[in-house]
Amino acid sequence: MSIQVSPMPIPNPDEVSLKSALTDRDPYLTELLNQCQGLSIQLLLEPESISWIQELRDRAAAWVRQCILPTTKDEEWRFTDMSFLKQLTFRALPQRLELAASAVAPLTLSEAAHSRLVFVDGVYAPTLSSVASLPDELVISNLAGLPLAYRSRVRDYLATAQGAAEVFTALNTSGLIDVAVVWVPKHLIVETPIHLLFISTASGTPTISQPRCLVVAESGSSVTLIEDYLNQANIESPEEGEAEVGEAVYFTNAVTEICLEAGAQVNHTRIERESPAAFHIGKSAITQARNSRYTCNAITLGAKLSRHNLEVFQHGEQTETTLNGLVTINSQQTTDTHSVIALNYPHGTSTQLHKCIIADQAHAVFNGKILVPQSAQLTNAGQLNRNLLLSPRARVDTKPQLEITADNVKCTHGATISQLDKEEVFYLQSRGLDATAAHNLLINAFATEIINKLPVASLRQTLIAAVSHQHL
Repeated sequence: MSIQVSPMPIPNPDEVSLKSALTDRDPYLTELLNQCQGLSIQLLLEPESISWIQELRDRAAAWVRQCILPTTKDEEWRFTDMSFLKQLTFRALPQRLELAASAVAPLTLSEAAHSRLVFVDGVYAPTLSSVASLPDELVISNLAGLPLAYRSRVRDYLATAQGAAEVFTALNTSGLIDVAVVWVPKHLIVETPIHLLFISTASGTPTISQPRCLVVAESGSSVTLIEDYLNQANIESPEEGEAEVGEAVYFTNAVTEICLEAGAQVNHTRIERESPAAFHIGKSAITQARNSRYTCNAITLGAKLSRHNLEVFQHGEQTETTLNGLVTINSQQTTDTHSVIALNYPHGTSTQLHKCIIADQAHAVFNGKILVPQSAQLTNAGQLNRNLLLSPRARVDTKPQLEITADNVKCTHGATISQLDKEEVFYLQSRGLDATAAHNLLINAFATEIINKLPVASLRQTLIAAVSHQHL
């Protein structure tokens, strides 16, 4: 038995009239689609490339028109209410706002000062990007900057990961205008971390942007990626930990596809620190071939409502998957993490630790699935969700989930929900700390277990400061 997700259906033109009742089923979703489809493909490509991208967009759009926006009646969305999204009308910007290099500088990482791609409102910003310190063999670019030899190869990977028919993933594909591409050739070890920085400039009218990433790690290669989503006003001086909260209302609908070929290693850190009034839907679709090693460190700090769909599909034996997650929210934020690890082959290993810090009236959702069919003998999988509630009105819905039909495996899962230990707080106060400092020390200790796993020191410092500031 193998775990399969149906490919994106392509309506037959001869049957369009017969399916008219299913077309444009959701007027709100159709309006979002029209906004995204209204953006032209802003690429300097040959007509042949433009043609297949447009075909990809049209096929996705035909599917979106037959979908509806998820509701709490859907099992995968039953704890996350999307209805208040419909109270806003989002507009797709025809062109991005120009940003000065000095404005972007505080958002960059010192370790990746010359190994970054910057996208502003979903559009590539070459003047803000820098790849000077990377190996010549490495390909890191938007679509227009790709060498000709790679343009046809990208076509074989883009929008091919399982789960392409999920409604927000298809919506992203339907509005595809550009792609951040990282292509690591065989046996290349990239020592410098690569920073993919996605900046929103929304400040007035609610806007929608749909960033897209494609990462291909060929056999025997290794790379470290930082995927970073934020609003330009959110962080003014990250090194000092000073935050200026932006109240911009916008919708980021992001999709990242990562393909690891045999023996490849990818260390992937995904940071979501959007405006507290923003909406963020993200998909990470991971394909692992034999003997590959994938690590994801997913950190969620911002947005009024955020959802991360993390899907890992094993396509060969002896893969290793490590998922580390940290959610820290307050006020009335809602964050939803849905992960799937589909282990279809023997000798797979997966480890998942997902931690949530929830304050005020915030709401966290975790649903982690590990799928182990009969073909995945000798699998070793572990999953743990730990939650820290800082307020009587904070809420968490957690559902660690194993689906096992193989009979020779070692699999565990669990979840814990707790508050700060009063005895630990008292002990710290007895050593001279006031109540606030004692609480912050314990909160930081809870978060640091995940943050310390990040491969970039400056990012670790920034996030520890952000967590401290958020729960003052």
